[in-house]
Amino acid sequence: MKDFKIKPLEDRVIIKPSNAVEKTKGGIILPDTAKEKPVEGTVVAAGPGRIKDDGKAISMHVKVGDKVLYGKYSGTEISVEDDEFLIMRESDIFGVLA
Repeated sequence: MKDFKIKPLEDRVIIKPSNAVEKTKGGIILPDTAKEKPVEGTVVAAGPGRIKDDGKAISMHVKVGDKVLYGKYSGTEISVEDDEFLIMRESDIFGVLA
């Protein structure tokens, strides 16, 4: 997603969550109310990093395009042009998927 319309500040990232699981392993189709919130997504925008109190810059560990894992209730949901995204601090991300 080049040219994303929002530029996060400091150590914040914007994530496009993966789609929720629609079917169980046994083949049962889940209604919207029973679907679990996704905990995996793709970074679509990242801020420049944080500045420590002593003035030194702390660079970001994640970059646009990284597939990441995050907490089930992490971040703030935002809507941009009818798409849903999450905005959160980099520290709310558990890891980058290889």
